[in-house]
Amino acid sequence: QVQLVESGGGLVQPGGSLRLSCAASGFTFSRYAMSWYRQAPGKTRELVAGISSITGSTNYADSVKGRFTISRDNTKNTLYLQMNSLKPEDTAVYYCHVPAFSTSWGQGTQVTVSS
Repeated sequence: QVQLVESGGGLVQPGGSLRLSCAASGFTFSRYAMSWYRQAPGKTRELVAGISSITGSTNYADSVKGRFTISRDNTKNTLYLQMNSLKPEDTAVYYCHVPAFSTSWGQGTQVTVSS
């Protein structure tokens, strides 16, 4: 079964940085596109960034473009999200996701950007 375990969240000051990790198992990681979502309390889950499996092309929500970088290490079956210049509005639980497996979600990792 697909398993996704997020880590790396925490409390950070505005303007600070964090790197999130997602350890993936239960599928051939290198063959699948991956994505990061986030969800703040009382709000719907939104797509933050995605990365393809073959070309490695990336896409980002306008709200994070230029600040966040999604990447992957296929030798470690791990997805990353480097978050720089963090803002209070980035506060949310962050989840990794496999678009091909629409019902598979990790537990998420909390990111809190203080104001």
